[in-house]
Amino acid sequence: MNVFSVFKDNVEKEIGILVANGELPEGTDASRISVELPRDPSHGDLSTNAAMVLAKPAGLKPRDLAETIAGRLKSYDSVESAEVAGPGFINLRLSDKFWCQRLIEILDAGTHYGAGQLGQNRAVNVEYVSANPTGPLHVGHARGAVVGDVLASLLAKAGFDVTREYYINDAGGQVDVLARSAYLRYREALGEDIGEIPDGLYPGEYLVPVGQELAARDGDKWRDAAEADWLPVIREYAVNAMLDLIRDDLGTLGIAHDLFSSERALVEAGAVDKVVNMLETDDLLYVGTLEPPKGKLPDDWEERPQTLFKASEFGDDTDRPLKKSDGSWTYFASDLAYHQDKFRRGFPTMIDVWGADHGGYVKRVAAGIKALTGDAGKLDVKLCQMVRLLENGEPAKMSKRSGNFVTLRDLVDAVGKDVVRFIMLTRKNDAPLDFDLVKVREQSRDNPVFYVQYAHARCHSVAKMAVEAFPDADFTIAGLGAADLSRLTDSDELALIRSLAAWPRTVEGAAEAHEPHRLAFYLYDLAAAFHALWSKAREEPGLRFVIADDQELTRARMALVRAVQTVIASGLDVMGVTPVDELRE
Repeated sequence: MNVFSVFKDNVEKEIGILVANGELPEGTDASRISVELPRDPSHGDLSTNAAMVLAKPAGLKPRDLAETIAGRLKSYDSVESAEVAGPGFINLRLSDKFWCQRLIEILDAGTHYGAGQLGQNRAVNVEYVSANPTGPLHVGHARGAVVGDVLASLLAKAGFDVTREYYINDAGGQVDVLARSAYLRYREALGEDIGEIPDGLYPGEYLVPVGQELAARDGDKWRDAAEADWLPVIREYAVNAMLDLIRDDLGTLGIAHDLFSSERALVEAGAVDKVVNMLETDDLLYVGTLEPPKGKLPDDWEERPQTLFKASEFGDDTDRPLKKSDGSWTYFASDLAYHQDKFRRGFPTMIDVWGADHGGYVKRVAAGIKALTGDAGKLDVKLCQMVRLLENGEPAKMSKRSGNFVTLRDLVDAVGKDVVRFIMLTRKNDAPLDFDLVKVREQSRDNPVFYVQYAHARCHSVAKMAVEAFPDADFTIAGLGAADLSRLTDSDELALIRSLAAWPRTVEGAAEAHEPHRLAFYLYDLAAAFHALWSKAREEPGLRFVIADDQELTRARMALVRAVQTVIASGLDVMGVTPVDELRE
């Protein structure tokens, strides 16, 4: 249950009754009504602006209407008080019984708790990673991979029909460079001394086995062949080998895409030509000359007529070229075809996770989608800022098997999948992130991974203590659901329950905003509330989770503990992190 959504429905229900009774006019628009947390927690649990947004159209004073609505809400068993504040806010305080019933809801739902129908099974395409298939993934790719993967899981939790997609940029010049680099390693595998890797080719040792495999498969067939003969063959083999490497790298992070889409296949199928024809038919293309880019001197700029898309008519800063000087399509033209293809496949909502260096590319792609879909296609680009790898605050020194960068696999090997996934979400995607290899291993509150996992493990430990203290008691989910939860009366116990009940709203809010980092923030705060209650009980023995001479109070508190454990597990599941029952040094 999303408590806020439920009470918004209740408020709207009462508004409907007031309309039916003639106390509000027909056609009263309740769409701007909201139910939120009060700014001051001492004012209650929920606050609604209903009277303030409805009073003026109805010709009423906001406080008078607020008193009427508050009077109706007081009749709900779950509402302890409904008070009018300020210019017409209605603050609701919910009963302890209502909050305690949320524990039963959590225990019954298990890790499915928080799942909702916000998405109503609407199709969403999340495209992420999409690194050029020219080598292993690096640390920077890891952040986009995690952000995209967790965002996809979050949207699925909120009721969307999600497709995870990887776009293979295999039609540009970089894959020809890959092919030439692999060809050099192929000659090396045949026994040739290739010397230093020439500038402009990929130097990484990851291409050594590719060359060896080609030599084993084809012998010296390509040694003396013309480049025009061997390039397409070796390019296809090398691209497939790199994709296997990338899939394997992503697998170390627990990531698997539903679909890999090829740019080359799209171009060869004529998709770019079709998109260009669509734009031409709609009179959105022309031949013209662009102004020099900002910061360029006139003599740095080649003025020449180009085929331009009227991107500026759809929100971009300038019009954009679709053809290069050699007559081939620009990357932009291919990207338009790709996004049009996604829309055609049934994805009006498209989310792309890109590196921050692509920030200047967002407006032009969004403009193209708007033009091609009649504004029916919506693009949200999540830009991921750089990750700075540190060791105790200093730049990290790790092996660089790739040739010139630290690989994603190096990072996972160093600290583990779960740590990488969690830490990548401890900052919003558009903020720079420091990843300290030493600090993420610390067992302290300053290490969010440990702090949240410790809360889960501590719940497991407490549950074992309860069983040992009362071996004949029923600590099953059904048994805890039947416990006397009215025994939970301490203010911090009830505050913890409120935090647990906020999980469904957190899922919905994060899904609506496309912000998966909110999950990490929520789990950290929940863990902090649980640890605080534990610490309080050390000072006040009567608040301990296990009370040796009071089985029923212990069972009630075990319901709370199990609910905390369940919600943490639910959150970690969306984040792709495995909860632990025990932490070791």
